[in-house]
Amino acid sequence: MAAPNTTLNSQSNRLTCPEARRPVFRAGSTSSLQLAPRPQRPVRIAVIGNHLPRQCGIATFTTDLCNAIAAEYGAAQLSVVAINDGQSSYRYPERVRFEISEGNLASYRMAAEFLNAGNIDLVCLQHEYGIFGGKSGDYIIELLKHLKMPVITTLHTVLREPNLDQRDVMYKIAARSERLIVMSQYSSRVLQEVFRVPAEKIDLIPHGIPNLPFEHPDVHKGAFSCQGKSVLLTFGLLSPNKGFESVIKAMPRILASHSSAVYMIAGATHPHVRAREGDRYRFELQALAKKLGVERQVLFINRFVAPEEMAALVGSADIYVTPYCHEAQAVSGTLAYALGAGKAIISTPYWHAAEVLDHGRGLLVPFQSPAAIARATTTLLDDDEARQTLRKRAYLYARPMVWNHVAQSYMAVILRARAYPAEPARIGPAIQTNTSQAEQRVVNA
Repeated sequence: MAAPNTTLNSQSNRLTCPEARRPVFRAGSTSSLQLAPRPQRPVRIAVIGNHLPRQCGIATFTTDLCNAIAAEYGAAQLSVVAINDGQSSYRYPERVRFEISEGNLASYRMAAEFLNAGNIDLVCLQHEYGIFGGKSGDYIIELLKHLKMPVITTLHTVLREPNLDQRDVMYKIAARSERLIVMSQYSSRVLQEVFRVPAEKIDLIPHGIPNLPFEHPDVHKGAFSCQGKSVLLTFGLLSPNKGFESVIKAMPRILASHSSAVYMIAGATHPHVRAREGDRYRFELQALAKKLGVERQVLFINRFVAPEEMAALVGSADIYVTPYCHEAQAVSGTLAYALGAGKAIISTPYWHAAEVLDHGRGLLVPFQSPAAIARATTTLLDDDEARQTLRKRAYLYARPMVWNHVAQSYMAVILRARAYPAEPARIGPAIQTNTSQAEQRVVNA
């Protein structure tokens, strides 16, 4: 597919293209989802999910989504029920009105009572198996079954090969939800093929991104002491399924022809991983870099990167790399962010990457192949024009994913679910399959 016609405004350094304004939000896999007009009266929405300052991808997503909805429609009628992990407690913002203790079943019932008493018009659930208590997170079902208002659910993980408990949880969530929101066509297909959810009940709304300018990486490199360097970047919570070691192993080949290259790994160890084994994975990566003689070219930013720093961090990258080890990754918020920043992207072909990097929007390399990562990197560093072409395609593709558009699409789903509540869904039993090792790693990460 040829690249769209693009122009770069030299005054504002921003890309413009009529095609970038077309909506990409879809219901199921075919029909269009119209952006919502402003409601005639405020809609009281409660969002259930993790929330910053808890450090995880779902917390970041929930916070960004709430910020976007509040900016578009006002914050007064928006509240959050936050999930706390273990014995942790957080200093939440005012919008968090109720906290659930992940492993305490009674607190899920209390949350349902709180919501029912609060005149809430609709609940928006952020679902990921690993954030709720019980078998495969089945405690959330206890909350859902007691709610008296419509529910829409955003599915952050959709498994093609669920185990019996995961299958049962997804079946019950689908039956209780008026609408199911997914972030990729792949997830929509899996819902239909594996869980027998009808297409007309599914809405596709991509992962939101901030509205970032199209900037040259050199603008931000000084903030990370990388002036004059060719910067490769991966960011996100560290866990062994992320594949960082593949890029470290590629560095000697990359440095042989590009001696100024550095690889930045930004992010704290995932809290669940840290609870089990501390920072062992980071230490293993550091030891590998030292063994290969590239420890000075592999830079670790060992902290949870705050949203206000994220734009500069991603902006500093010449090439963004997602070297995940396995294909069972339905959504990657970091990949969406890199697209939105207009990065040249190299990725392994996990499900989300294979979909959004199609049509020449990035380079795909085999799983766990340092040699392929090295070849792709040197190809892009050798060819400024090719790298710039990838950047433009990524940036233009991501324009409809900016958070204000995503908020409008969520409101369209909310208004539809509230106005036309469905009868109890007639969804056939899910196909019984065994959980693949790759998918189980994603759920447990």
